[in-house]
Amino acid sequence: MTKIILIAIGCLLYNTGQAQGHIPEITNNTELQYICKLYGQTRPVNLRPTFVGDTLIIDWDLRKTKRTYAILPEALQNGTGLTFNQGESPDLLVLEPTDTFFMISKSAFSDLVANNKFVYNNTTYNLDKTKVTNEVVIDGKIVDVLFVKAEIDETELWILNNPEFPLICKIAKNPLGVNCTLTEIVNN
Repeated sequence: MTKIILIAIGCLLYNTGQAQGHIPEITNNTELQYICKLYGQTRPVNLRPTFVGDTLIIDWDLRKTKRTYAILPEALQNGTGLTFNQGESPDLLVLEPTDTFFMISKSAFSDLVANNKFVYNNTTYNLDKTKVTNEVVIDGKIVDVLFVKAEIDETELWILNNPEFPLICKIAKNPLGVNCTLTEIVNN
């Protein structure tokens, strides 16, 4: 009987660990590989985040188009908007102190965890615990993400459950026509 109880406890602990998912390590020069559907076309997009002081520099590569985004410390901490600027920008685009790129701010993440919602681009996103969140798989591991839906449209975001780097792992049903899924993380 004792063996059965120990086996049952072991199974519960294993399943709890499995349900929480994997939080991948993202360091300087980690390559984040996405597949994006941009206005009806499917394209690979690679991001390479690097911290330079308190500023996050993200090198962005879409085929032969390359850009560098600088996310200011204020935006990393308290940003309230997501930029999708990708075309006619200079080689180095310093984002507004309110804007982030492919991630939400730490304060928005904190609001999400504490209140089950956050506001970004004047849109409220609500945590949806009813949907299965295993839609982001990297290297055969389910990634620990928080799934949110916009109140005013059908936009869905899967956000890495990491308060230090709340990366957007997947975007779906975006009315702007930009939908992306993180497919691989390569630590260099």
